[in-house]
Amino acid sequence: MLRYYIKTYFYHGIILFLLAIICAIFLFAPYQFSLIMEIWPVFFVGIMGAIIANTSGTGGGVVFIPVFNILANKEILILAPAQIVAASFFIQCFGMTMGANRWTWRLLHEPNSRRTNMGQDATIGVYAKIIFLVLPLSLPIMLITQRFNLFDAPTILLLFKSFSIIFGLALIITTWTINNNRPERIRLEKIDLLILPLIGIFGGFITALFSVGVGELMAIYLFIRHFPVIYCAGAACVVSSISVLSGTIYHIEMGNVPWDVVLLAGPGAAIGGYVARPIALWLGAKRLKTADGFWIMGSSLYLIYLNIR
Repeated sequence: MLRYYIKTYFYHGIILFLLAIICAIFLFAPYQFSLIMEIWPVFFVGIMGAIIANTSGTGGGVVFIPVFNILANKEILILAPAQIVAASFFIQCFGMTMGANRWTWRLLHEPNSRRTNMGQDATIGVYAKIIFLVLPLSLPIMLITQRFNLFDAPTILLLFKSFSIIFGLALIITTWTINNNRPERIRLEKIDLLILPLIGIFGGFITALFSVGVGELMAIYLFIRHFPVIYCAGAACVVSSISVLSGTIYHIEMGNVPWDVVLLAGPGAAIGGYVARPIALWLGAKRLKTADGFWIMGSSLYLIYLNIR
């Protein structure tokens, strides 16, 4: 019965939910129409960031940083670090939620999408288990860290992105070596039952500080373990979506949200999240993993550079 309900109503309900949020922001949030007219390219950056994030489940928010730097240099829009994190949370609400919706819909509705490279079927049961191994730990840790953050964010970012470079390189190497001709995994093993909750703990902490972390770590780990793309990207998008939707409450309470940016980039991110899945499937698992590895390393190096210069 639950499966029928999800298949029939949930997909369109999520889309209507996102439309309702956009309308509510437009009608009730404080923003300046004149500023929106000046920063209109942010809409297209939202599309690009969401495509990157939802094809692989890893963070695409880094594409906003040079745009925000340009706007700040021109004195058009100057955002504090807390406002940038708040904007990222809200933008991901649109992009990752749409992406999660699309990946889950495909797993439920399109049998061919469940085929691994050995002709076996990925299942909704394993997909759900991956999510529930991570989310019950990552979500409360994220919410607690938001309220009681006593850590030095730049140092944490440096450590996180340093690990991301190592993982990105490992992803590329394993894709073209040990995983090159191996069958994709469709079942979780004991090591996965141990590592995924640990990712939830560490990822929840990182997500509270930077709005990304748990989904990126999930996707990288599952890619390296050679699970099907629909598990890697889809499950990461679901966990990221629920995390950022929950995390926005704190930023609304703190008054951190730059609604002008959200009103532009949010709808763009929803569009990007919608088109990301077919792009990922067109790329294929090997090219997607390779591109994802290079993106993770490149974006991490860029953020480290900004952090230490």
